[in-house]
Amino acid sequence: MTGPEERLAAMGLAVPEVAKPVAVYVPAVRSGDHVYTSGQLPMRSGELITTGKVGAEVTAEEAYACAQQCALNAIAAVRAEIGDLALVKRVVKVVVFVASAPDFTGQPGVANGVSELLGEVFGDGGVHARSAVGVTVLPLDAPVEVELLVEV
Repeated sequence: MTGPEERLAAMGLAVPEVAKPVAVYVPAVRSGDHVYTSGQLPMRSGELITTGKVGAEVTAEEAYACAQQCALNAIAAVRAEIGDLALVKRVVKVVVFVASAPDFTGQPGVANGVSELLGEVFGDGGVHARSAVGVTVLPLDAPVEVELLVEV
């Protein structure tokens, strides 16, 4: 049986270093059997992979890729908190914020970047409840921000 990190590797991905907070907070907090992540931006090597509003400067496809990077960063925050991703029993809830142009209504498709990745990585334990929310602006002009709640 392969674990979450092996499944990521099979996808050509790896758990990144935990993204540094952009303000005063921690990347994740464990409370009992749950880990709550802070909002994770599409940071790679300390930089946003793109900026702008989805449906204007950022395409839905680019935003989908940003959502995947946010998910990887959230997974990194969870691993840093619990030590081993094999301890994740299930992903309970995902919240995806999409900085959207006024006429963009494809937030659920962008959020699929997170949901599909979590399904691949955690199998049946990656099936979750989800909200996909369009917002005016996100920190640092990021197009996407993701929060996870996982049970361990």
